[in-house]
Amino acid sequence: MRGTRPKRRTAALGSAGALVAATLIAGAVAAPSANASASAGTRHGQDREARGAALAAARAAKAGIDWQDCPADWNLAKPIQCGYVTVPLDYAEPHGKQIKLAVDRIGNTGTKAERQGALLYNPGGPGGSGLRFPARVTSKNPVWANTAKAYDFVGFDPRGVGRSTPISCVDPQEFVKAPKMDPVPDSEADKLAQRKLAREYADGCYERSGWMLPHMTTPNTARDLDVIRAALGEKKLNYLGVSYGTYLGAVYGTLFPGHVRRMVVDSVVNPSREKIWYQANLDQDVAFEGRWKDWQDWVARNDATYHLGTTRAAVQAKWLQLRATAKKSPIGGVVGPAEVISFFQSAPYYDSSWAPVASVFSKYVAGDTQALVDAAAPDLSDTAGNVASENGNAVYTAVECTDAKWPTSWRRWDRDNTRLHRDHPFMTWANAWMNLPCATWPVKQRTPVDVRTGKGLPGVLIVQSERDAATPYEGAVELHKRFRGSRLITEKDAGSHGVTGLVNACVNDRVDAYLLTGKLDGADVTCAPHATPKP
Repeated sequence: MRGTRPKRRTAALGSAGALVAATLIAGAVAAPSANASASAGTRHGQDREARGAALAAARAAKAGIDWQDCPADWNLAKPIQCGYVTVPLDYAEPHGKQIKLAVDRIGNTGTKAERQGALLYNPGGPGGSGLRFPARVTSKNPVWANTAKAYDFVGFDPRGVGRSTPISCVDPQEFVKAPKMDPVPDSEADKLAQRKLAREYADGCYERSGWMLPHMTTPNTARDLDVIRAALGEKKLNYLGVSYGTYLGAVYGTLFPGHVRRMVVDSVVNPSREKIWYQANLDQDVAFEGRWKDWQDWVARNDATYHLGTTRAAVQAKWLQLRATAKKSPIGGVVGPAEVISFFQSAPYYDSSWAPVASVFSKYVAGDTQALVDAAAPDLSDTAGNVASENGNAVYTAVECTDAKWPTSWRRWDRDNTRLHRDHPFMTWANAWMNLPCATWPVKQRTPVDVRTGKGLPGVLIVQSERDAATPYEGAVELHKRFRGSRLITEKDAGSHGVTGLVNACVNDRVDAYLLTGKLDGADVTCAPHATPKP
């Protein structure tokens, strides 16, 4: 499940939304035997990759970046500038095939004396584009005004994403077509059909992008990040990562601990090897159910506005009725249960979606079905958006499937998801089908990096809401344990995914203080929640 929204996709992992939209499948990849020679081979490979990364960074430092006005179709207005950084496809072969990564920047808004370098950003996914980050300055976002005085804001598309040698798994127009198959299976035949879809999706990734797939990993993206750092002329990295961007930051901090100056990670993927990525997705299903109930409670408290019921149970009953209607006959011919789940999923993701989703739901119940069709159906005329949506899902799948070994036994997938679905039905099966291509993934699956504190790693600032659905709270606790000297800010009784962009002085002031002075509190901090959404 992703950490960024799909359809309008730009923040763990992922956004399950477009994910459901993929309605994917299952099969088998044999794991290599873990013998002594294999582990020695792994170490040798890592040494070669480390040398390749150092060589690529040295080349990039010499070459720099040829900054220009951004191409018109990037929709990034002056004074934002754009450019490319060249990196090896395979860091073990640094003189081999090279790929280009798109980067952009806006200069610091303060004086020359106030400037502290570049702040690089990753919004999550895997598969999210970071190119909108400099627009936080041009849009005069007050949350970032102090930081912008000191830092150039630098965004980038990670390898495989958007403008950075994009990958693809299916035709984009096919990818967005609706209605999809209902994610919740009624029979073994339904499960078999979903498994077939997932296998075909994995095969499609190999057919369309097979040359890139073995190299679509978080460690390679972390190496790319270090090459970008060098190309910017920065001795050390200042970094802000949200959702999956926290895992990218954790891996970077492990591989390049001495290259980190300041690092903020917000809404944290659990970095434990045991969690990446199969178990992390199961954990999401539990957390999504909890946050779904939080939203329903809020809707019930605001029944005077939405007229959807005065209790959580009443709101849930109307939701189940909507789902059953969409299953029997897709609303407007295009909104079936998969599209309904994909649309409603943004409410447990982001507080900012609470009122818009409730409003559409309220209109539907009052008889306005068009409001739901407009909100939940794909726009087949939005060619660029559909390409971005398909590409985001392809990168999500490629990185998660290649990063780690996944179960190949359908019996295990079936057992785990059937058991979870009983008490956590909102997202479980939709998430399972989205990830099932990993069971038949056509390239070698890696062993995740053992995230830990390395020599020279400074104190890292960790920010997390207590009831986050996409990246459950335990992930922040785990990274806090692994990165010695880190500090954890908890936003209590809150659950929005992505905390640093919200207005909460308790959080904002500490993020500013850390980025501007390096100051961390003497102990972990618990903040009251940001303002509850208003109807």
